[in-house]
Formats: sequence, structure tokens, C-alpha cells
Amino acid sequence: MSYTVSASDVKQLRELTGAGMMDCKKALIEAEGDIEKAIENLRKKGQKISAKRAARQAKEGAVIAIVNPEKTRGVVIRLSCETDFVAKNEDFVQMARRIAQIALDNFPQSKEELLNLPYDDKLTVGEKITEQVGVIGEKIELVDYRCIEAPVVADYIHMGNKAGVIVGLNKAIEGAYEAGRNVAMQVAAMKPIAVDEGDVDQAIIDKEMEIGMEQARREGKPEHLLENIAKGKVKKFLKENTLLNQVYVRDGKITVRQYLQSIDPELTVTGFEHLMLG
Repeated sequence: MSYTVSASDVKQLRELTGAGMMDCKKALIEAEGDIEKAIENLRKKGQKISAKRAARQAKEGAVIAIVNPEKTRGVVIRLSCETDFVAKNEDFVQMARRIAQIALDNFPQSKEELLNLPYDDKLTVGEKITEQVGVIGEKIELVDYRCIEAPVVADYIHMGNKAGVIVGLNKAIEGAYEAGRNVAMQVAAMKPIAVDEGDVDQAIIDKEMEIGMEQARREGKPEHLLENIAKGKVKKFLKENTLLNQVYVRDGKITVRQYLQSIDPELTVTGFEHLMLG
């Protein structure tokens, strides 16, 4: 007996991937209703998954990224709410900025630590958020918090508080902060998954190999060539999805690694954090 999928599930998968309705229905039947598995099935069949997936479980709110005056520490937070109306409210944005400043001043190592820090003389950060839920009448949540410490840390806020990035660089030299800002813009635009190829989780590489082999098999390629074809696809994936190996968007002819080396041969990225709504 074949698995029966609902019209709402098909609609959701279509919105997440941009694939055709019948393709989505078939993928869901094969995955027995598992959305993530259905997306994987579509990829294996060579479907181009659109950027709409980034909107999955989209929430409104504000993302704030800031660094200290010495530019050696940076934090980025995501404070969520339910509606765009609240997200654009100046009081809500000011609260998000206040929480980010508290994080920067105290530099906690986890979201839980941040929530327990004093917001003012009476309330902790967590208690202030709870208080505002009652005042505004919407669910408000500190969804995520990240921090970086490095010789130079640069910050960037993208699209009116819809995304924030902090980037750490390994050398405090002239022009490093500006370079870090440019790299932070790269992260916001291209959404890399890691700094370099060696930083990518092996499970991700294995999954891309599996998908690449299945794509090649469906294209009718000989079985003995599938592994090499998949390795080529993985190599391309790593180049496109690791920060230092991506084409530098402000130039187009060099990589991010080469851009940084043009400033100083040893200049590189120590780490980055990228939070966004959605």
C-alpha cells in the first residue's frame, strides 16, 4: 500500500524547494512523508532546489552583530518575534541591541548564560524577554547567540537586521578590519558552511558523495565512473561552500583567500558566525 500524502505537505515541500507539484508529491510518497528525506530525494533526481528553503520555519525579529571598541571581540544575537510589525518597532530593536551589548560586555559562552545576565537593576535578560511577551502580546525568544574572539573581529548587519555576521581574522594589521567587513559581507551573501575544506563535517561530505553518485547513475553514467564523477561534484560543492575558496563577490576573478593574501600573505579567517531570520 502506497503512502498517502496531504495537499498541505505537497504545498510545503513545493514552497521549500521550488520543485514541481507532481515531483514533490512523488518525493513525499517515497519518503513516507518525511520532508527532509523528500528534499534529499529531489536532489538525487537532479532537481534544482531553490533558495526558498531558507524560508523554512521563517520567523520575524532582529539580528544584531556588534564588536568591542578594540575590535577583538564580537557577538551576534537573533531575537525573534511573530510579526514584521513588531520586528520593525523601535522599542523591540532597541531591546535586541541592548541584549547584544550586554553579551559583548560580559562575553558569555552560551545562550543560557546570556539569558541569566542582568538586563537592568530588576530583571535578567530572560526575565525582560518574558516581560515583553506580556507587554507586546507576541512570542519573543532569544533564538541564538554566538561570539568570536580574535586579533581582529569585524561585524556586518545585512538587510535591516535580517542577518548578522561576525568574522575573526588572525592578524591585527592596517586594513584588517575593513577586510574583515568585506569578508563578512561575503558570508551574508554566499552563506558558506565552513571556513575551509578541512572544516566541513565528514557527514556532509559523505552525503554529497551519495547524492552525486545517485545523480550520475540517473544520468546513465557507467557504474565504474560513478565514484570519480561524484568526487568531482563534491570538489565543486566544497569550493562553492567554503569561505576561503569561494569566488570573492566584490571582484569575481579571485577567491576570498586570494583577496586576504593581497592585503597580507599570512592574513586569513579564524572563524565566522552567521545568524539570519528564517
